[in-house]
Amino acid sequence: MDLRICYLDEQHRQNDKKISQVLKSLRNDNVGPDIVELLKGRMNQKLKEGIKPVRLFTHNADVDAINNAELEKIDAPKFSYCMTSDGEKKLVESLKKNCLAPADLILKKGALVMFVKNKFKEDKTVYVNGSMGVIVDFDDSGFPFVRLNSGEIILAIPDSWTIDDDNRVLAKITQIPLRLAWAITIHKSQGMTLDRAEIDLSRSFGYGMGYVALSRLTSLDGLYLLGINDMAYKLDPQIFSYDKELLLLSEQAKLNIKKKSYKKQGSLIY
Repeated sequence: MDLRICYLDEQHRQNDKKISQVLKSLRNDNVGPDIVELLKGRMNQKLKEGIKPVRLFTHNADVDAINNAELEKIDAPKFSYCMTSDGEKKLVESLKKNCLAPADLILKKGALVMFVKNKFKEDKTVYVNGSMGVIVDFDDSGFPFVRLNSGEIILAIPDSWTIDDDNRVLAKITQIPLRLAWAITIHKSQGMTLDRAEIDLSRSFGYGMGYVALSRLTSLDGLYLLGINDMAYKLDPQIFSYDKELLLLSEQAKLNIKKKSYKKQGSLIY
């Protein structure tokens, strides 16, 4: 197919130099004492007032225990939502496995929640995957009103995740696009953008786990580090080696494109 490698080097999640420096060091497998001290400086930081940040843990057991315990502390009626599905069984199971919304969701007024889907309306962002908020009420149909960190209140209604083929829906699951957000696993946090997070990397057990967790944040000031171990700094050697190969191929492709570029109908075509 005459494929060309195009290595993207711009990022739009982080907005300060410190977190970018940390992430670059992790990607380059070059974490020195300065980076270690920078991260340790975020240990035992006092939380700012307002909505508590989500807590990221390495293990499911920690996350489930925290979320269930916090929900039980709230003296309010429970509202339950069961995921519905339609389509080919294997495809439905694949959707469920990769969906961040739980199959059975239980909410209460006062629960800390997180949106797990992007929602846009008329070129306006309603919420994104990782938007944090608190349940403030329920409408007549039992759907929750969520007050976001920004202060905006949004009615969370069921949404769908689908697998399509030529405009035909092969499988579909439907659920309220929320999950309890006192805690979440690092694995499940992938793709999210978080302004603030309490992160426990003291039990990191896999390559890249530290990078995945820290790269969710928009700034280093939003990091409240609960703990970290040496494994959190490590990358998979094979992936690191392949990454360097891709970068080299991208640079070669860039040079070839510059050589072969030509003008056509007044436009520069690549």
